[in-house]
Amino acid sequence: MNTSTIHRTFASHIAALAVLAMLGLGSARTAHSALNIEIVGAGANQIPIAIAPFRSENGGANALTPVISADLVRSGMFKTVDAGGVVPVPSEPEQVNYPQWKTRGAEALVIGSVTPMPDGRFDVRFRLMDVLKGTQLAGFQYTVAAAQLRLTAHKIADVIYEKLTGDKGVFATRITYVVKRGSRYELQVADADGFGPQTILASNEPIISPSWSPDGTRLAYVSFERRKPVVYVQSLTTGQRNAVANFSGSNSAPAWSPDGRRLAVVLSKDGGSQMFVIGAEGGQAHRLSTSVGIDTEPNWSPDGQSILFTSDRGGSPQIYRMPASGGQAQRMTFEGTYNVSPRHSPDGKSFTFVQRSGSRFSVAVQDFASRQVQVLTDGAVDESPSFAPNGRMILYASETRGRGILAAVSSDGRVKQRFTETSGDVREPAWGPLGSR
Repeated sequence: MNTSTIHRTFASHIAALAVLAMLGLGSARTAHSALNIEIVGAGANQIPIAIAPFRSENGGANALTPVISADLVRSGMFKTVDAGGVVPVPSEPEQVNYPQWKTRGAEALVIGSVTPMPDGRFDVRFRLMDVLKGTQLAGFQYTVAAAQLRLTAHKIADVIYEKLTGDKGVFATRITYVVKRGSRYELQVADADGFGPQTILASNEPIISPSWSPDGTRLAYVSFERRKPVVYVQSLTTGQRNAVANFSGSNSAPAWSPDGRRLAVVLSKDGGSQMFVIGAEGGQAHRLSTSVGIDTEPNWSPDGQSILFTSDRGGSPQIYRMPASGGQAQRMTFEGTYNVSPRHSPDGKSFTFVQRSGSRFSVAVQDFASRQVQVLTDGAVDESPSFAPNGRMILYASETRGRGILAAVSSDGRVKQRFTETSGDVREPAWGPLGSR
């Protein structure tokens, strides 16, 4: 169950799930338009970094440094220092003139090379240099196919980000989202920078609530192709898909357990909408919640011990937490009369959610220990928040000029991004895990 329908009235979403329709599937294909990213704001203390053009980098498909630079700038943690006009351009540590880069204001310098090999692959080497100390911080060599050059640039940016900030980089991760073009829905997967979107499923009926498996190889989602909402799990490597929750009534809101073996889902097979747990391959459903209200939008804690969810059991939609095995629920949100769509941070210390204030729906984050709430966005309709796997950014859906777009905000609210798609209405984002590529 997704926020865009919940906030149009919580109870009416259940009625909407009764919509009957026939599927119009299209074959999986590569989409031709990438998401364009606009960056607003920056981190409090940006690191000045110079990225020298890699030796033998001739532009076009094998140009790694523009990708590396764009990744680092997009994070809001770095500001790039002009590397133009330096002669000779260094590609090895012994070629670096440190006083020259200090004069330009750089504290870190990236150098490297991209060398074609006889078998059609490329030898990629890079070094991260500490300009102030005159030392090397990191260095790697990769042998990759031409098709992997862009991914290699993301991985290099990840190494740089981690070495200079202490946090894992997420540039080599992927995101998923749903695009609606006319009457057609497309479930897409793209790089974290919006590049290379691929259509995983296309349908003339709604697709909602995509959720990544912990290893990043599968997606769970809800499709209306069987005249009602059914939960599917689809392999991203083979394309095979299985209906894992197709009980009587509605089946919605899939959420993976941290071990990837189970899914929390919302079923109405026993009357009302309550949370259940099923195996990732399907099978018998074990009931978790029992209330007179609507219990929905489950999200497992990183340690697998508890589940956050949305419920109107107290009269208005609020966020609750219960043991993953079921049992008594504890209310977590008390500010305002409308809080929905909880998602744990990767470290389990906080959660993001959507809070209504007046007529606005904003992405917020709440600390578990202090219960302090910080509102991060100020759009009219911001929904479906999803943490990056390092916890530093939150991806969400927003609207501009009546059309759905994706956006992201740093967990401290300082850095904001907007991802625009030229020909569709974009919703339902989810950020994939680390280490799946």
